[in-house]
This record gives sequence, structure tokens and C-alpha cells, in this order.
Amino acid sequence: MSTPRELLKEGAAALGVALEEEILSQFDRYAALLTEWNQRMNLTAITDPAEIAVKHFVDSLALLSAVKLEEGARMIDVGTGAGFPGVPVKLARPDCSLTLLDSLQKRLTFLDALKRALPFEAALIHVRAEEGGRDPALRERFDLATARAVAPMHLLAECCLPYVKVGGVFAALKGPQGEEELAEGKKAITLLGGEAERVCPFTLPDGGQRRILVIRKVRPTPAAYPRHGGKMKKSPLLS
Repeated sequence: MSTPRELLKEGAAALGVALEEEILSQFDRYAALLTEWNQRMNLTAITDPAEIAVKHFVDSLALLSAVKLEEGARMIDVGTGAGFPGVPVKLARPDCSLTLLDSLQKRLTFLDALKRALPFEAALIHVRAEEGGRDPALRERFDLATARAVAPMHLLAECCLPYVKVGGVFAALKGPQGEEELAEGKKAITLLGGEAERVCPFTLPDGGQRRILVIRKVRPTPAAYPRHGGKMKKSPLLS
């Protein structure tokens, strides 16, 4: 049976992402801290080391096979939780600038400890996604916004596209129903200045099916968006 490190290295290589031993050691430390902190606070339901390697790390690194990040690209991970997918991408591509945004301070406390342990550079922002998208310091400032979330696509688009500069990309990490979610979110994507570019399917080493939905920002997001969370749910941007 392969070790978690071997699963990660081989899974990343299958995506075209080469991980050197030093980077693999950082992922080992990440997994250990995630498991340790998870005993104090609910960060993840996935606690088996092999599953962490596949379902968190390889799953996150698939973003690098779906989106070409230029040297020094600015990336924001919206609703980052325990750092997925942003931190694995940052470890593999330390040249990129990373902002981690979450509405729960306890998660950012974990990420601050993670930053100091590995270490890596990232800005930590404690704010709700729809509020941060109205902040001039964050709005349309990023080459890439990403989210790995269970929220439906029309909500994710409204939360994430405002962060992306024109010409940049919003990439949503989804499960096997990604194409259906993309179709459902078409109205919201268009209204918010985006254009569906492609769906990138991939298979995890354990056979799990994933889709990355790549949305290109082609126009500025209208000033009225994003709306407050309650209004987003009461009046969803559905076709």
C-alpha cells in the first residue's frame, strides 16, 4: 500500500505538478497540524492520512492543471476553511501571492499557526465573502478567485466574481455534477461579468470524480453586486 506521501507525489505528478522532497515535507507538516488542530475545533471530517493526501491535497492541486497561473499571480481563496485549495497551491507555487478569506475567526487562527509552522506568506482576512467583495481594497484585484464549496454555482459566482479583475479567472472546485451546476449558474455568471470558459474533469487517485469550472471575467461586475447574504438567498440569480 502506498504511503500518504507517495499518494500525494504520484497524484500530483498525474496532474502535471512535480513536488520536490522539501515541498512534500511541508505537506506532511500540514497534515499533522490539521489532524492536531481538528481535535480542538471542527476543521475537517477527513482525518485519515491517505484521505487527507488525496481528498484535500491532490484535489486542491488539480487547480494548477485547470488554470495557468502566471509568475506572481494574485490569488484569493474565498471561504478557505482549513486552507483548501489555496494553501496547497501556494506550497506548490510559492511565487504566487495568496489571500485567504473566511468568515470564521477560528479557521484563520489555525491558518495563522500553519503559516508560522511551514512557513508560507499569505494575507488572512476575516470577513463574509459578500462583504469582502464590496471592499475597494479587494474588489477586482485578483488574477484568480477560487472556492471549494458546497454552495450552488449562482451563489458562488456572486460571492467570488467581484474579486476577479477583468481578464482574470474564477475557478470553482466541484463534484461530478459540475456541468449541471454550471448550466444552473449561467444567468448569475453572465450578469456578474463572467463567461464560462471550460469544465476540467479529473479523477482522484481513489477514483473520485471532480470538475473544475473555469469562468473568465470579461466585464466589470455591476456595482449592485454582491448583495447581502439574505437577499442572495431570497432572490437567487437563476435562469
